[in-house]
Amino acid sequence: MSSKVTLINPKRFGDDRGWFTEVYSTKKFSDIGIADEFVQDNHSLSVPVGTLRGLHFQTPPYGQAKLVRCIRGKIFDVAVDLRRGSPSYGKWVGAELSAENGRQLYIPVGFAHGFLTLEPSTEVTYKVTDFYAPANDGGIAWNDQQVNIDWPLADGVEPLLSPKDENQPLLSAFDSPFAYDGEPLQLHEI
Repeated sequence: MSSKVTLINPKRFGDDRGWFTEVYSTKKFSDIGIADEFVQDNHSLSVPVGTLRGLHFQTPPYGQAKLVRCIRGKIFDVAVDLRRGSPSYGKWVGAELSAENGRQLYIPVGFAHGFLTLEPSTEVTYKVTDFYAPANDGGIAWNDQQVNIDWPLADGVEPLLSPKDENQPLLSAFDSPFAYDGEPLQLHEI
């Protein structure tokens, strides 16, 4: 398993009909250091602009790495370092993913994940490395000042949240079960 948050730019082959891209290949991902076994694909639709989903994670032994892509619309996608002992604990990286740019974000186990929709009727798909385990489902507040994510919201605009995400705890209340593995947080781009 890789511990690098990685922004992946799959190559598109286009002609006058449109384009083709290979979004996942076990061999190609293994060649770039992502050898996870994905066991489930998830798909979400967020109709209003400003829908915020996150910041979510699953704790061991059911931690989930994710491979996220936006297939319609546009999102601002974020990963937050939750690895105990990491010099970048509580820090975040983010990237814009859209149907137009075709980019994907790989988020390893040990990071919280969330996204904000930037266009109406946005659809996001993502692969995960473990099944949903309700007892290991966790999250932190999207607006935690310790994390201080620079969400691209207009001044004074509040995001649309689920009841669950309105009540996530602060990072300071989280006793992280994720260990730092020596890989510093930075957004690796391929």
